[in-house]
Amino acid sequence: MDPLPHLFEQNLAWADATRRRDPHFFEKLAQQQTPEYLWIGCSDSRVPANEIIGLLPGEVFVHRNLANVVVHTDLNCLSVIQFAVDVLKVRHIMVVGHYGCGGVRAVMRCERVGLADNWLRHVQDVREQHEACLCAVADETARSARLCELNVIEQAAHVWQTSIVQEAWARGQPLTIHGWIYGLRDGRLRDLGCSGDRLATAAANYQAAVAAATRAEGPGPVRRLGRRRGAAPGTVSTVARARSRRSGQRVARRGRASGAQGRAQGARLALRDGLRRSTPSFSTRG
Repeated sequence: MDPLPHLFEQNLAWADATRRRDPHFFEKLAQQQTPEYLWIGCSDSRVPANEIIGLLPGEVFVHRNLANVVVHTDLNCLSVIQFAVDVLKVRHIMVVGHYGCGGVRAVMRCERVGLADNWLRHVQDVREQHEACLCAVADETARSARLCELNVIEQAAHVWQTSIVQEAWARGQPLTIHGWIYGLRDGRLRDLGCSGDRLATAAANYQAAVAAATRAEGPGPVRRLGRRRGAAPGTVSTVARARSRRSGQRVARRGRASGAQGRAQGARLALRDGLRRSTPSFSTRG
């Protein structure tokens, strides 16, 4: 049996170095955790949440699983979301995928990996949902990258479809859902443009993000994200943002018809009309 003494030695060196930088770091950390962020990411060892966004321990709450999947029957993930929203009062939930994801690649290639195939069935659902646009991409690497993006967009939608998030929004709690993707080759995060801080905005931006990903051409992920001239890689195009704003305005016009009740009904109608063909039907209970 190998007790892994080198890891304990490295831990001691890390703790000593941390104390030298901040003598009271661990005392402050032990008092409480007050993170503003919940990171839902992949279990891949090359994607460490804190390091990527430059935050210290205690500043980000983390949940990870294979291929950053959010399932409405997964009590593990739902419990993390509920604790983060209701107890820790996080203000942002980021669903973060990464290019080169092994789980997504296995789904793209129809490879069997064992028991995990049952879990990756959820990613396969995303592949089948967007099969037409994926089949239009000839290059296998680019096709896998596009599925990585679409998987993040769909899983972020699953987060805001939960009763946990919708109830938080209903009571006016500040909470924004984001969909990001990380590049292993350059270490950079890219925003996929599907963020939302209320139901109408989330639904409209979901539609715009899917449209941008499925409409774009070319083998590179930057073009698929609708990069405009002079914009940072991974930003959503002006056309997509305009479509998002128009969708949100339509929802708002419906809502103004009869006050608060009308706003809620308008959002539900927009969600039903806009997503009926685009998203799988999920219960918001959980």
